[in-house]
Amino acid sequence: MLARIVLGLFLLLAPVPAFAVNPDEVLKDPVLEERARALSGQLRCMVCQNQSIDDSNAELAKDLRLLVRERIVRGDSDRQVIDYVVSRYGEFVLLKPRLSGKTMLLWAMPALLLVLGAVALALTLRRRRASVVEQPLTDGEKARLDALLGE
Repeated sequence: MLARIVLGLFLLLAPVPAFAVNPDEVLKDPVLEERARALSGQLRCMVCQNQSIDDSNAELAKDLRLLVRERIVRGDSDRQVIDYVVSRYGEFVLLKPRLSGKTMLLWAMPALLLVLGAVALALTLRRRRASVVEQPLTDGEKARLDALLGE
């Protein structure tokens, strides 16, 4: 029975992600550390690219975590820390990009392309119909058709 409980606990705790923050990086003030962890969760690891710097073991991620903590200790606001990192690494460093003209265009592009494709298809079909000229059957063609149909 005890073995089942231990196995059950192990299976429950196994998928818990291990954070990459090393003990030597942790700030002594828990409030500042919480801010640092929240900010680190918003920044992309430039090496791993689909992980936050909080989750990454890459050396660059460690450097960025230390940079975030250094800026927080200096007294920067969350916005100032993010702006500083973005000024050095570009918008790509943000896991959730800011809403701007570029991002709105990026999100709207599939719908715009779908509308443009539908308009192009409609115009093409309209031109095809207009280019087809119906010519009446000649007397010979009518006679042959009647013969084939048995009329």
